[in-house]
Amino acid sequence: MSPLQDAKTLVQAQYAALEDATPDNVAEVLAARMAPHALWRGFHPFNLQTGPAGAAAFWQPFLSSFSAVQRREDIFFAGHNEIDGGQSVWTGSMGHLMGLFDAPFLNIPATRKIAMLRYGEFNKVENGQITETAFYCDFLHLMAQAGIRPFPHQTAAHLIQPGPRTNDGLLTGPHDPAEGAKTLAVIDRMANAISDANTDPTARTPAQEMAENWHEDMLWWGPEGIGATYTIDRYIEQHQRPFRSLMSNRAFNGHVMRIGEGNYGGFFGWPNLTITNDGGYMGVPANDVRADMRVIDIYRRDGDKLAENWVFIDMLHFLLMQGVDVLGELKG
Repeated sequence: MSPLQDAKTLVQAQYAALEDATPDNVAEVLAARMAPHALWRGFHPFNLQTGPAGAAAFWQPFLSSFSAVQRREDIFFAGHNEIDGGQSVWTGSMGHLMGLFDAPFLNIPATRKIAMLRYGEFNKVENGQITETAFYCDFLHLMAQAGIRPFPHQTAAHLIQPGPRTNDGLLTGPHDPAEGAKTLAVIDRMANAISDANTDPTARTPAQEMAENWHEDMLWWGPEGIGATYTIDRYIEQHQRPFRSLMSNRAFNGHVMRIGEGNYGGFFGWPNLTITNDGGYMGVPANDVRADMRVIDIYRRDGDKLAENWVFIDMLHFLLMQGVDVLGELKG
């Protein structure tokens, strides 16, 4: 098999094994395919971990709180990392971890009902082992399912977010490399347009900027605290304009990885952005703190433009840097 297919087989085997894991053996399950010194990146409060025991810092409490866990995967693909010149192979996955929320998790009260933890994940595979992982998930959205909404006035909507409209996101087999290259080219063009707008916001209107790279009926599946939005005009109204007008001095820190296969692609950073909330974003009082955003973006391309974008932002870390300890406040 090709390196991409080998990586897909390994990661899918890891996912299957995790479905049968328990809090007591999950570190051993992870170790079967994860290198001893693998780097694991997750959202606050798990942050940066090392090796299977480090990754188990998330999985042990999660599996202790959730029973009958299923991975409801909507997108899966692989590619050669554009950031390192194609030297490394990564897989990408997006969906929900579904289970029965039977015991408190991160101070979030249990509901004893179905709960869906929305996730985006990338895994680097080398020599038959997972050597790096970025596992980003939406803890604010889990809180909302438990009836806790610390940011009730978000500018867009948040639902249980579906997979691709085209229902073709599970790329388990090989695909034409030229199609993945097209997807990466559109993602690169879009990212450059954002950089240009940051440099000179008066050069083009937001609608002109968006129309170059996005279909008019684009879907932006944003995280809890911001929400999802639909069509270019509503995206500008419900996310782009508040984001750009209420926060300043946006610094792009680069991506760790960027891959594409078929019509799907994505990237992540650690952190992607550093910005200043000097306008009172998400209801947090204006301040002069330079705060980071760790982000995963996964995209679906349709033709020569982007059609859908699933976004994961470490809101808890971003807010904590500004003195807002969302999880800590749940203890009270």
